Amino acid sequence: MQKKIYTKSWLDNDTFAAWTFLTPALILLGIFVIWPIAYLFYLSFTAGSFTSSGIYWIGLKNYWRLLLTPDFWQVLGNTAYFTVATVIPSLAISLGLAVLLDRSLALRGILRSAYFLPSIISLVAAGLGFRWLFQNTGPVNALLDVFGITPIFWLGDTFWAMPVLIILSIWKQLGFNMVVFLAGLQAIPASRYEAAELDGANAWQQFWHVTLPGLQPTLIFATVTTAIFTLRSFEQVYVITGGGPLNSTNLLVYYIYQEAFAQFDFGYAAAAATVLLAFTLVLVYFQLRTWGEE
Repeated sequence: MQKKIYTKSWLDNDTFAAWTFLTPALILLGIFVIWPIAYLFYLSFTAGSFTSSGIYWIGLKNYWRLLLTPDFWQVLGNTAYFTVATVIPSLAISLGLAVLLDRSLALRGILRSAYFLPSIISLVAAGLGFRWLFQNTGPVNALLDVFGITPIFWLGDTFWAMPVLIILSIWKQLGFNMVVFLAGLQAIPASRYEAAELDGANAWQQFWHVTLPGLQPTLIFATVTTAIFTLRSFEQVYVITGGGPLNSTNLLVYYIYQEAFAQFDFGYAAAAATVLLAFTLVLVYFQLRTWGEE
């Protein structure tokens, strides 16, 4: 009787098979993510432009310029203020809306769609809408006038211009975070609430000791994504204020754009972009460590 001979297939080697299937994704990751980051880091140590004169190595001078430029520090302060004032309310309000919608079975689908709608609207279109709303003769000032309040020069005042950008960013991110929190709430077992209720816990105690611990992975995800969305904000500034008045609404991404594509100072812009990348990575790292994520 003739024996069957089985040859070992290359698919039997799990490691080789894994690398084979991962290679296309790793190539794309290297071309479109790792290489641009590496080139950005290299560019931050150079000066010149992409012309016949080319670029040349200058070492740490671009980073030294950042440290000595008052506008850069003002932009950093603007970005920090904008980020904190956007992330915290957008998380708190969306979590409150999610808790309310989780208890409203009848209108959950309609309200979820209504709140999520701003997330799919173009930021440029939304920015133009907010610019119209908050212009000197716009609907917001008209409403203030009805209540006898003096109209505010929203987009031309160094104090009030930034809140307009913050309101737009919160409104834009609210629906996405709400849907994320709603999914997290529905994943918490109802038995936990029943046990807490039997132990005599009121609504606030149930929220604090059952809802928040159960939402910890969701909170981490929502915080990180909202922070990244806020730090990369560009369209709001470009469409509504242009960084003014007096540089009061200039954010780091818009500052990088100005230096790179208005001043053609690519090395200096690359240094600022490297600082933004490092700041984002550090922020995400501390967020994960704070919430105890491994």
